[in-house]
Amino acid sequence: MRLCRLEVAGVPRWGVIEGELVTPLAASPWDEVRKIAGAMPLATAKLLPPCEPTKVVAVGLNYRAHAAEMGKELPEEPLLFLKAPSSLLPPGGTVVLPRQSSRVEHEGELALVIGRIASRVNVSHALEYVRGFTCLDDVTARDIQHKEKVYARAKGFDTFCPVGPWLETEIADPQALPIELRVNGEVRQKGSTADMIFSVAELVAFISHVMTLFPGDLITTGTPPGVGPLRPGDSVEVEIAGIGVLRHTVSAA
Repeated sequence: MRLCRLEVAGVPRWGVIEGELVTPLAASPWDEVRKIAGAMPLATAKLLPPCEPTKVVAVGLNYRAHAAEMGKELPEEPLLFLKAPSSLLPPGGTVVLPRQSSRVEHEGELALVIGRIASRVNVSHALEYVRGFTCLDDVTARDIQHKEKVYARAKGFDTFCPVGPWLETEIADPQALPIELRVNGEVRQKGSTADMIFSVAELVAFISHVMTLFPGDLITTGTPPGVGPLRPGDSVEVEIAGIGVLRHTVSAA
């Protein structure tokens, strides 16, 4: 099943995608998926970020090859940081490069949205708390990140969290997904979630022992190698097999 959020008559709603149609839902799809009237063509729907998070939890250096390209040792535990919910950008949106940075980079990632309250869950049950998976670009002001040694500003600018286009709820194995990021059609990042140091289940369990996760919370799971610069006019695609393609553009401030 594919779930999305979309704007209907100026009002955000959840929807379910079936073929080339999207049908609005009566409420958030945490307990049930209850359709209402008003199906529309997916091609003309105005999609929104497929989540309403109280927090965006991100994981650094979670791919072996990416840790190597950054010259970092493999972490012994997941490295967590937060991205501001105000950094969310809908599918087809535009990342705005801030004047404060001279080096903004892309980081294509697998992300997930929590569907049930999760606190101190076990790894063996962690995937039961995931409502669906999506694509994300963890846009990063790399020069600020290197200068400040903390991630809040470097990762938190408005528009720095493109996510979507929808949630795929039926992923048989989240550790066997090819992921690719392209800039202007050129492949920049290419890898597989099999290269993760900590699995999706391990991440959900670990985070839930630090902070309670609520329905709608967004977790992004790290990036494969090949991170690189973004420039005004760029067109970016993050594609994950079995999920879809997230597209966004880039502009100067």
